[in-house]
Amino acid sequence: MMFPLVRDLAREGIPVTLSCRVLGFSRQGYYAWCAGPVCERDWSDAHVINEIRSIRKKDSTFGYRLITDELLDAHAVMGENRVHRLCRENLLYSSIIRPKRSSGKTPGPAVHDDLLKRDFTAKRVNEKWLLDITEHATT
Repeated sequence: MMFPLVRDLAREGIPVTLSCRVLGFSRQGYYAWCAGPVCERDWSDAHVINEIRSIRKKDSTFGYRLITDELLDAHAVMGENRVHRLCRENLLYSSIIRPKRSSGKTPGPAVHDDLLKRDFTAKRVNEKWLLDITEHATT
């Protein structure tokens, strides 16, 4: 955030208009930041993150779902998605890591051997026959 720089430059006598123009943002944005440098959502999120950290000090195995339950027990009403977002943004993951399951679609061996060895040229008629499986009904 460049607004503190504009404030410091203004204290040294450089006009706010000039600083904002050089840095590439509006004067209105700077003055809005001066009126309230931290928005209500960021302020609230900071308090929730502190609560999450204190819950995780008790038990680091808690994931965001159990943390949400603990926050509800502490009378902090919020949704699971918000807690998940805050945990993800602050890298607060459960210490228990579950292995990822595979889809079960591991490639197997080829159905038939490549008898032509990718050489499709024939020296005489009816020497090599090829079939496009999409044009041939299999059932």
